[in-house]
Amino acid sequence: MTGPPEPAPDTPGSAVVGRGRLGRWRDQAVALGWLVVVWILLWGDVNWANLIGGLLVGAAVLVFYPLPAVSFGGRLRPWALLVFAGRFAVELVSASLHIARIAVQPGYRPRGAIIGVRLRVATDLNLALTAEAVSLVPGTLILEVDRDSGTLYLHVLDTHSPRDLDVARARTLTVERRIIRAIGSTSELRRLDVTSPEKGTRP
Repeated sequence: MTGPPEPAPDTPGSAVVGRGRLGRWRDQAVALGWLVVVWILLWGDVNWANLIGGLLVGAAVLVFYPLPAVSFGGRLRPWALLVFAGRFAVELVSASLHIARIAVQPGYRPRGAIIGVRLRVATDLNLALTAEAVSLVPGTLILEVDRDSGTLYLHVLDTHSPRDLDVARARTLTVERRIIRAIGSTSELRRLDVTSPEKGTRP
């Protein structure tokens, strides 16, 4: 008695396997791309040496320190991505000038605070990208990420009142909103609007 026949190469089951492999390769490519971006931002200069170095370091990280599988189910929106990059650059320059002013102001002692910000889209990819974007802005540092609740704990420099803490929370949620608008899925965009406390605004 023989078992069931093997599926033909062009059966739906084989197609699903093929798409699964393609999806894994795509996720690895996306992860490598973001690692290269972070590497270049850390060096602060875009050139061929940093690009090649980022590719080599990113590939080594993915091979020797494999991370949990992070599936990318969103859609790349070029215009929203350009908006995110432009606003991020403006905030980077503004925060750098603010920190420079604090550093040269005689006798000034900035006060810091630790706050928790619960993201509205608690996927691994969104947690990682939002944490990276927030940490790259001077004056803000990610201390811990609570993956279960989707909460970022960050240290904020130069806070004087509860209103400053509210501004820092709102700024973090605005970064998350821009990231989701740039690469999020339709369901993530819907979830963002449903859970947003400032629904009706467009930061």
